[in-house]
Amino acid sequence: MAYIGNKLADAYTSFAKQDFTTSATTSYTLDYPVANANEIALFINFVRQEPTTAYSASGTSLTLTSATSASDDMYCVFLGKALQTVNPPAGSVGTSQLQDGAVTSAKLASGAVSNAPAIIGTLSADISATNNADTKITFNTRTLDTDNCLDITTNTGRFTPTVAGYYFFNAKVGYDINADTEKVQILVRKNGSEFLRHRRKHDFDTSNQQQTISVQGLGQANGSSDYFEVIFYQNSGGSITVKQEPERTRFDAFRLIGV
Repeated sequence: MAYIGNKLADAYTSFAKQDFTTSATTSYTLDYPVANANEIALFINFVRQEPTTAYSASGTSLTLTSATSASDDMYCVFLGKALQTVNPPAGSVGTSQLQDGAVTSAKLASGAVSNAPAIIGTLSADISATNNADTKITFNTRTLDTDNCLDITTNTGRFTPTVAGYYFFNAKVGYDINADTEKVQILVRKNGSEFLRHRRKHDFDTSNQQQTISVQGLGQANGSSDYFEVIFYQNSGGSITVKQEPERTRFDAFRLIGV
């Protein structure tokens, strides 16, 4: 369908503004030529001046009726100089302008969405697990620790997430054993209380002395005081060795996104 007049531009509009460095003078140069004083709005010390009375303008020449001083703040807005752009002005787009679900992962900068804090804790050496007692696994090596949340010095092996949310936990203990047991158990404790557990009975097999027990699950952390530790229990009748191999003994955790 035909219409009268100029075709509307599919663009955003803003007005050009010029700031002046003032001095004791009445003459200034405009960035853009104008036909007369009515094509600019002139402000001195944040007070709008009356066109043709306080100033005149023609071409790029701006002439004031009274001279300014170096301490004055002066700027003008070009009323006849509307600038069009296909980009919206900075800071003008809010959530209400975005369609729900319109932003895809392809539009997000690398690292904008993160699963941190995330850890992989391992052992630097074998440790001994006492018979018929809980043994805290003192993970003292940070294979991964995005936010320094795994304590490897004071409360060695303690994970204290610094961001509130739900986390996935994976704890594994590899051990060498040569006797039957009534119970072998791995726990993840939250603030000293049982949080995740896997228990099993071990029937000794001379051809399979190397064993691994693991537990996985989700849990919530408040991002400040909640902490998590891995505990191992066995009752083989004597101490056994927990192996330091990272593929057998490790503590993994990371924050879930969007939960």
